[in-house]
Formats: sequence, structure tokens, C-alpha cells
Amino acid sequence: MSVSTDLQLDPFALARELSSKHFFGGEFRPASSGKGFPVVNPATGETVAEAAFGEAADVDAAVAAAVAAQKEWAKRPVRERGKLVAECGRVLDAHKEEIAKLIALETGKALRTESRVEAGVLSDAFVFFGGLAPELKGETIPFNPSMLTMTVREPVGVVGAIIPWNVPLLLMALKIAPAMVAGNAVVVKSAEEAPLAVLRVVQLINTVIPAGVVNILSGYGPECGAPLVAHKDVKKVTFTGSVETGKIVYKTAAEKLIPVTLELGGKSPMIVCGDADLDQAIAGAIAGMRFTRQGQSCTASSRIFVHDSIHDAFVEKLKEKVNAMKMGDPLDESTDIGTIVSPQQLDRVQSYIAIGKEGGATPHVCSAMPSDPKLTKGLYVQPHIFTGVKNSDRIAQEEIFGPVCCVIRWTDYEEVIAQANDTEYGLAATIWTRDLKVAMDAVHRLEAGFVQVNQNLVVQPNLSYGGVKSSGLGKEASLEAMLEHFTHKKTIIINMK
Repeated sequence: MSVSTDLQLDPFALARELSSKHFFGGEFRPASSGKGFPVVNPATGETVAEAAFGEAADVDAAVAAAVAAQKEWAKRPVRERGKLVAECGRVLDAHKEEIAKLIALETGKALRTESRVEAGVLSDAFVFFGGLAPELKGETIPFNPSMLTMTVREPVGVVGAIIPWNVPLLLMALKIAPAMVAGNAVVVKSAEEAPLAVLRVVQLINTVIPAGVVNILSGYGPECGAPLVAHKDVKKVTFTGSVETGKIVYKTAAEKLIPVTLELGGKSPMIVCGDADLDQAIAGAIAGMRFTRQGQSCTASSRIFVHDSIHDAFVEKLKEKVNAMKMGDPLDESTDIGTIVSPQQLDRVQSYIAIGKEGGATPHVCSAMPSDPKLTKGLYVQPHIFTGVKNSDRIAQEEIFGPVCCVIRWTDYEEVIAQANDTEYGLAATIWTRDLKVAMDAVHRLEAGFVQVNQNLVVQPNLSYGGVKSSGLGKEASLEAMLEHFTHKKTIIINMK
């Protein structure tokens, strides 16, 4: 079951090598049942590998490996753990090109505009959290002069981490790196659509850390994810995915009275004021809508509120810029936009496009479908910019997770703030204006956990990230996340009389 850790730049060959494997206890393992499921290149429809079909028996074995490793890992000096986690980042940086190509192959995300960027941030996250190791410190408390009173931070134990398919590398790093530094062992359940690149990452970091500290299983939610959340030895769950599945995870964790971190999606507003720099706002809309990721992002600015005075010019310039983007083979360096990840997701996106048209909104279809005959079976969909949309319309309220955005005309500031907040989600929001007073008012009133002015950065290490309302619970990507979500605080009192 061995796979070389030498640099492998042929993603098709690497996919075959990684077929039919979990990784736990420091080595590759087959599924206990011997079953697998196909991993499909969404650009061509071809099966490029088979993933191991994880079930309860595999979960039991992986969690047992994590339990066996965790106590010794927690005993290591925290700065030593930090150095090892940072070294994982350096190993991953040396392999970032192969990881980028592999993630492009299995998800359809364009190599140049998306996958290579994600692979770079992956390694950065490990280095960042490794450097935070000395911050795992407690406090002394002035309780009584004759008593030494203090707090210490201790690991929670074994962490179950369930990751999505849209940015699996980054979101896995933001879960496992802080958990490791804090002294925990981790069992990851990968997304069934994207099991390969994250499996390779876990193999590579296991060349640095002790066996069993980080483990990964592939499989589906009911057979693999659910037993992981419910397992008696899993003491913390961190999950990124849909609201519906997040609620199930939360209920199961509540039965065990264990902590959870949930990141559950969004329908993020982008408010463009009449005084905004139009070119800057257009660039922000393209970046914020994540068109190069086919709109498959929890923070996608899919509701763009544009002041009436610049609405028409904004729409024309946005169409022009998106039309200039090239759809094509994700592994081709000239490609800007790749594919949707799966047939099921493609059906969902196309159904919402139909809903928008049926509701009377005007679709502006951008870019062009690939001309390469080898891509005719690929899961491509052209970006759609809808105008004439009401904020109450389904395409403006429901998370589509595709290259579909709504541009909504506004005139009254109080009304647009109310509309921006009129959603069950509260993950991210942006405001575009030259007026500092307006900007400061908006950032305090917008109901979101991640608010920006005149920019639309993606999630990055050291930027505390997490939502409110149905967008989830807790924060990721920061020192706060490591301290509050992967340790518990113990109070110690020593009577010195």
C-alpha cells in the first residue's frame, strides 16, 4: 500500500497511486470492506481513481490510532509541536505544484487562478499556526495571596474534522494545524468529490509528525461522517458544509455534550454606493463572486446591491470583464474558469438558473463554453449575472454555489442595509464607498462575521473567520480559533499556607 513521497507532477499517475486508500496510524490502509467509489475528472467525465469507501469499522480503527497517539503528542513541549507543524508547512510548500495539479484534476478548479493559489495558502497555514505555539499559555489570577491560582490550556483530545470539496486543502489546514499545535490528534473525513489531494497532504505531513496524530478517511456522510461524529472517543467536531448537515452534526454532538465548530455557508451581500470607485468595485465583484472558482464559495458575493446612479454602467463593465474570462481545461495554464465539481451540483446550478428566468429576472450569460471536443462531457456552465431581481426572490435568498449572481438596484441607504441583512445567513459582507462615515456605519450594522470595505479578500491565516445566524458557530483561521476551539481551560489553585 506504499506511495512514494517523491515529487510527482503527473496528477493522473498520482491519482492512480492514491486509489483505494485511507491513511491512518501512519500508513495507507484499504477500506475494511474492500469497497470503493469512483473519483471523476469533472472536465472530461473520466474516472481517474477509486477512493476507499469508509464505514464504521474504518472510523473505529482510525480513531483508535488517534487515541493511541494523542497522549504522547500532548506531552511534547508545545514549542516542539509548533516546530513540527511549521516543518509540515515547508514540506507541503515543496510539493505545492503537485498538490495544485491534483486538486485541479479532481475538482475542476483552474490550476492558474485557483488551485495553485490554494496549495500555496495550505502550506502558509501550517507555518502560521506552528509559529503560534508559544501563545498556548494560561493566566495567573489574584484570588488570594496565600493561594497560587492559575489557568492552563489543555488539548481536548481526538478531533473529528469533516471538510468540504470546494476548498478542501485550505479548510483542512485551518482545522488540523491549530488542533495539532494545541496537542490534539485528528481524524479527517474528506469530501467524496475531492478525496485525493487531501490524502496526499496527510501522507506528506506524516513524514514529519508521529504516526496517528493526523489520519484521514474517505467516504460518504451517512456511512463515514456520521460514525465519526458519534464516536465515543471523538471529543470535538469541526465541520464545514451545508446548513442541513450542520444541524445533524450539531444534534449528534449535543448528545455527547462535546464542542463543535460549524461553518455552514452564506449569501453574502456586496453594497456598492454611488461614490464608489467603479473599476475597483468591478474587480471586487469578480473576486468576491469567485467566478474563477465557478462561484463555489461560501463567501461568494452573490447579492450585489448597486446604487441606481451607477447600476447600468456597473452591469455593462461586469459583463465585459467576465466575458473576457476563458473557460477550459482546469490543467491548462490559459484557463480562467474550470468546471462545476459534480453532476449533482451542476443540476443544482442549472435549476436555479431556470428559477431565475421563470421569476422574471434578466440573465446576462457571460464567457463561452470550451471549444475543445475532449471537454464536451465536462461539467461546464457559463457565468450568469441576473438583473431585475428582487431581494425576496429565491435566487437572491438561497445559496446556489455556482457562477450565478444577482445585481439589485437600490436608492435608499437604510433600505439597502435592511435588505443586505434580510437573509438567514451571516457569513461575509462588503461595502464599497469613498465616504468613511458611511463605511463605518455599515460595518457595524451589517450582520456578518467577516466584513470588508473596498476589498474582497478570501479567507487567509490570521484573519478570524466565521459567521452568525445560519452561517455557523465559532471562528477559524486565527489564534482565537486555536485557543477557544481546540483547548479547554483548567483552573489550578495551590494552597501555600
